[in-house]
Amino acid sequence: QVQLVESGGGLVQAGGTLRLSCAASGRPFSGYAIAWFRQAPGKERDFVGGISGSGGRTRYADSVKGRFTISRDNAKNTVYLQMNSLKPEDTAVYYCAADEGGGTFLVRTTLTEYDYWGQGTQVTVSS
Repeated sequence: QVQLVESGGGLVQAGGTLRLSCAASGRPFSGYAIAWFRQAPGKERDFVGGISGSGGRTRYADSVKGRFTISRDNAKNTVYLQMNSLKPEDTAVYYCAADEGGGTFLVRTTLTEYDYWGQGTQVTVSS
């Protein structure tokens, strides 16, 4: 079992920055990929970005490329989502999720591939 807890959400003006954290406990952290998804009201939960277990590979949705950066500190069992140049359309609940099946090097983008989820943290970007 893996437990995930997100933090760092809040209200920010357009153009501002936030850093989300995803703290994990349970099984060895470096063995699985971590991804961020987000869900706006009335919309599906979408892939934002992810990082492999080793930390050597990252993937991003086109909508956030160049603005968001994912990193991980395996010693602290934590993954970070640095969000810069935020836009109102980034407003959503952000979830982190762990993928056990992808191994150390894959970053999968499909929601159903992820085995464990956090409770989510709200990000609101005002115009």
